[in-house]
Amino acid sequence: MKRYWKYIKPYLTAFICGPLLMIVEVIGEVLLPKFMANIINIGAANRDIPYIIGMGIVMVITALLMMAGGIGGAYFAAKAAISFSSDLRSDVFDKVQKFSFANLDRFSTGSLVTRLTNDITQVQNLINMALRMMLRAPGMLIGALIMAFLMNAQLAIVVLVVIPILVTLIAVVIRIAFPRFEVMQKKLDILNSNIQEMLTNVRVIKSFVRGTYEEEKFAAANEDLKQSSLNAFKVVILNMPIMMLMMNATTLAVVWFGGKQILAGNMPVGDLTAFTAYIVQILMSLMMLAMVLLQSSRALASLHRITEVLDTEVDLTDEGCAFPERKVESGRVEFKNVSFRYYKDNKEKVLDGINFKVESGQVLGIIGSTGSGKTTLVQMIPRLYDIDEGEVLVDGVNVRDYSLKNLREGVGMVLQKNVLFSGTIMENLMWGDENASDEEIARAAQDAQAAPFIDTFTEGYETELGQGGVNVSGGQKQRLCIARALLKKPKILILDDSTSAVDTATEAKIRESFTSTLKDTTKIIIAQRITSVMDADKILVLDEGRIAGMGTHDELMMGCQAYQEIYYSQMDKEVSAS
Repeated sequence: MKRYWKYIKPYLTAFICGPLLMIVEVIGEVLLPKFMANIINIGAANRDIPYIIGMGIVMVITALLMMAGGIGGAYFAAKAAISFSSDLRSDVFDKVQKFSFANLDRFSTGSLVTRLTNDITQVQNLINMALRMMLRAPGMLIGALIMAFLMNAQLAIVVLVVIPILVTLIAVVIRIAFPRFEVMQKKLDILNSNIQEMLTNVRVIKSFVRGTYEEEKFAAANEDLKQSSLNAFKVVILNMPIMMLMMNATTLAVVWFGGKQILAGNMPVGDLTAFTAYIVQILMSLMMLAMVLLQSSRALASLHRITEVLDTEVDLTDEGCAFPERKVESGRVEFKNVSFRYYKDNKEKVLDGINFKVESGQVLGIIGSTGSGKTTLVQMIPRLYDIDEGEVLVDGVNVRDYSLKNLREGVGMVLQKNVLFSGTIMENLMWGDENASDEEIARAAQDAQAAPFIDTFTEGYETELGQGGVNVSGGQKQRLCIARALLKKPKILILDDSTSAVDTATEAKIRESFTSTLKDTTKIIIAQRITSVMDADKILVLDEGRIAGMGTHDELMMGCQAYQEIYYSQMDKEVSAS
């Protein structure tokens, strides 16, 4: 609980006032049956109208105070619960933002969405319910028991017989329900992942006419969640019938034995009325406690999942960095005997013994077959992953000795998967530099060959992009992503197959603009087309995670078989196509 105290402390007043105000309602509930008994036993029995009126006024005032206490208690409970969950949600989101790629590999997108929404909502509901009932239910239970024993100790023994039975039954229900709620939340993760994947890729689904398949897949996940939910709730629903059965049986027993005492003249009629009300209050308070405990079983399963995220150790941090204030200055890159595995227990390495150096301002082309490790290699530079062996140096300094912020500010990346966000073209470009002027934005768009198509839009740079940039073509999306990276003015620019969707003439213009705009920037270009890297200062050929060759185009044509095979296969295709 120490971890969660930080979310309680700022709202401690609300956490205290909520339960205390509910006590006002409890006191009223305990007193009202006694007032009613006095009206029957004294006022009605003696036909004392002034006493009845006076006691009636006292009951009205009590009811108004109860209402004020109930409203105030509910308000503060809601304020405390909502504020707690809001701060917790912010911290979980911040933690996810700090995750490395390796951390993110542990959780599915759907699971993280569920934890940030449904799981935190379950905790919020528990806090709200607990604050309203944590003093109200025990207070009513204790108060009603005291009043019942003061009225008729012999008759109150009936209640003492029922309470242990109810507590045992509730404990059994909770013990069975708790693990089932954990399973249910995991099934909800799977469903959310399916929904997220389907909505993100809906155009692909339609183009391959796979709608029926996706419907069946969703139906299966939905049915799985339904069955898990029913499996959990069919245990919970037993709670209310059990409580009502015990309540009615107890009331019947009280009326039976109390009626005998009235006939024997040992108990006033009004006291039986009040006693019955107290029995109902006792059993209702137990029902409230049972509801809190049942909600707790579900909320604790959710809290465990939230804690799992908060307890995840972020494996890429600034801890131990030797130069936290240092920034990337020239963009010189060097790999020294670098090896890497995605899964550390795997024997096979994704990268093995990588050694090369790129000077500031040079262009490095990287080419190789699919799965050769090209994208993985460049992800080591901004520390999206950490290497297992060797060193990655930027400006002669190990990347681990930079702060992540300063290192990544010096590196611009255009990823293999082009990502744009909801908003205008201008807002998307300003991710590169939020303080960029209109002239700088227009220049970056021009250099990336994005300006010609932006100018055709009626709204120009204020054109709204759909989620993920769905209303622009693949080539347009790539050019916008390049413009965004150029606007960042990085010391190292990494283009990961980022011109694959543009024609060769446009690609040539983009590369030409780099010579003037990014003269001093180190440029690393991953490409499938050999024409994209032929003019690079150095070309690195990767094959199954190892360097198969490195040099200029002419040097590789003379001495690298892997490069020759790529060159001739692509050139032959171009000749055949022409």
